[in-house]
Amino acid sequence: MHTQLRENLDRVRETIAEAAKASGRVADDVCLIGVTKYVDTETTAALLELGCRDLGESRPQQLWSKSEALADQSPRWHMIGHLQRNKAKRTIPLLSVLHSGDSLRLLQAAHDEWPHSQPLRALIEVNISGDAAKHGFTPTEIAPALRQIAALSHLKIVGLMGMASREGGRDQAQHDFAALRELRDKLRVDCPDEITLDELSMGMSHDFDLAIREGATMVRVGSTLFEGVDGGR
Repeated sequence: MHTQLRENLDRVRETIAEAAKASGRVADDVCLIGVTKYVDTETTAALLELGCRDLGESRPQQLWSKSEALADQSPRWHMIGHLQRNKAKRTIPLLSVLHSGDSLRLLQAAHDEWPHSQPLRALIEVNISGDAAKHGFTPTEIAPALRQIAALSHLKIVGLMGMASREGGRDQAQHDFAALRELRDKLRVDCPDEITLDELSMGMSHDFDLAIREGATMVRVGSTLFEGVDGGR
């Protein structure tokens, strides 16, 4: 398992480096988040041992159990899926970054449940593709909400998160990533001082290279990391 996982991780990192270079950046400008929702705790631990310290989960219950089992390895947990507010109390204190800040109500809940002195780094999730099944602010909803979001002092909003459309393939994905970057640039013009929009969390296994070329600073990669590795669910 370790040999295959190392090969996969090296290949993903090479792709990140190539895409970063193509966008005038270096690999260290892009944070790789290993999405572990389909693999067991043993496989997740192996990924940590190989140096992938940033882990993404979309299901709170899995994050709870893996966080407890792997506490001695001190991973940095990223919540990348929709978080119901009734699960915020147990989930939020475990996080390094909340990607799925998809509504004012959820961001308020995250603020209320954050117990630490340093603010929780969080991103505003944008439904950039307009898919009805996806969560997130619409592009036009964010600017009017920024003042309210900035008042949540237990959060540090550091950027935007988005997912490409389910339809349209890589061409549509690149279009969606470019749209999210352009929205971020537009929002920066009149953004409250408490909010920085340096981070763009976009791109998954099938399109993270395109996302990096369009400015992604965080990519969420799962199946490509674990291809051919035992331990998947």
